[in-house]
Amino acid sequence: MSAKTASLYRMVMTEHTCPYGLKSLDLLKRQGFEVEDHHLTSRDETESFKDEHDVSTTPQAFIDGERIGGYEDLLAHFGKAVPDADETTYTPVVALFAMAAAMALAASWVASGQIVTILAAEWFIAFSMCLLALQKLKDIESFSTMFLNYDLLAQRWVRYGYIYPFAEGLAGILMIAGALLWLAIPVALFIGTIGAVSVFKAVYIDKRELKCACVGGDSNVPLGFVSLTENLMMIAMAVWMLVKMSVLA
Repeated sequence: MSAKTASLYRMVMTEHTCPYGLKSLDLLKRQGFEVEDHHLTSRDETESFKDEHDVSTTPQAFIDGERIGGYEDLLAHFGKAVPDADETTYTPVVALFAMAAAMALAASWVASGQIVTILAAEWFIAFSMCLLALQKLKDIESFSTMFLNYDLLAQRWVRYGYIYPFAEGLAGILMIAGALLWLAIPVALFIGTIGAVSVFKAVYIDKRELKCACVGGDSNVPLGFVSLTENLMMIAMAVWMLVKMSVLA
């Protein structure tokens, strides 16, 4: 049987190689096609190609002489999921908590020679707090804007939206170090309690459908269980540290 063939036209220039062209080439090869890979090596050549085929973008793939289109068109053609920039997703949160768990287990192994320990559970929450703070600090303006949609304190005092990521990160770092817990505990209790009440009111009382600012201002994570969990984890960690300090005192 003759091999399946496809033609691909993509931008390959000294100053720019189209990433979607590379993705299209890879996808076609993974689908078993021999690809006639045509490089568009200048802006003029690219514009001429678009005019000739009456298209607005490149890359463009052809199978059996029929134009399929760009990378996302190829995904749809092969029955694969097409990314939707506006689609809600829990993927960022799952990835963050999974990384925090892996870091906590690794640190526990180094510190005690055991993987599953109480210290690992403590570090999981503290690492999660630090990673969540990092996501917010990547674009604090976007975070604070999204945060204002539902946080009760930030709506009364806008600057709290700028303070929150630093407070969360500070509490997490101090809890990892086991230092200055007299500061870390009240900070975590305060921001966790305000956050939990705010999320509960917005989602479960007011029934609002909002995006969660927990992993940054560009998040498509829906507000609800995840953000509530973040805040409850901080409260639980603060209470646990307080009990632990009382027992050791």
